Amino acid sequence: MARLYADEQYPYPVVEFLRALGHDVLTVQEAGKANQRIPDPDVALLL
Repeated sequence: MARLYADEQYPYPVVEFLRALGHDVLTVQEAGKANQRIPDPDVALLL
């Protein structure tokens, strides 16, 4: 299954649906990175 990182605009019901399918989904809120003005450098590397 996939490992995903969902930002603030990602609908939480979709996160729950993907988790129910067995995917590993981490939200920015759970990671403690929500509402930050400076981009997360780990995510910026993926862009």
